[in-house]
Amino acid sequence: MNDEQKLHEETNEVEEATAEEQAQAQEQDLSELVKELEQVRQHVLYAQAEIQNVRRRLEQEKQNVAAYAATGFARDVLSVKDNLDRALSAIPEDLRQDERMKALIAGIEATGRELDTVFQRNGITRVEAMGQPLDPHRHQAMVEIPSDAEPGTIVQEMQAGYMIKDRLLRPAMVGVARKG
Repeated sequence: MNDEQKLHEETNEVEEATAEEQAQAQEQDLSELVKELEQVRQHVLYAQAEIQNVRRRLEQEKQNVAAYAATGFARDVLSVKDNLDRALSAIPEDLRQDERMKALIAGIEATGRELDTVFQRNGITRVEAMGQPLDPHRHQAMVEIPSDAEPGTIVQEMQAGYMIKDRLLRPAMVGVARKG
């Protein structure tokens, strides 16, 4: 072989080696791009999941706001209900029989019924207390009263408690039985 052929073969070998190195470099670049693409895909999936979670939380908050928007107002109106109930219970039996008072009493009773209807329409319900075991999530014990009833049983209700849907609006203030 002459020098020119040797030079040509060496040039071919160098070109093949360079082409092989370029192919390896391209494969490595492609591999890195595939890894980067997978990372970006994961970030997109996480972002989509986070967006979905935020939407779900906002929807839940929106429902809660709609359901419990009247909570403050309802608490304020409870004192009106308490005062109507007190007014009715304070009327002695002889005044109830008086013809001149019957219309007034009927008006107070009708107002109380209307208030109960409004409460019902808005998901406001009275907390059951009398005869129930004390539930600190619904009742507030004010006194212990000697009684034959099972200790911890409510034997007196001083102020009615109310729920708005599934939340406590105001606890019932109660007297609880103790061993007497």
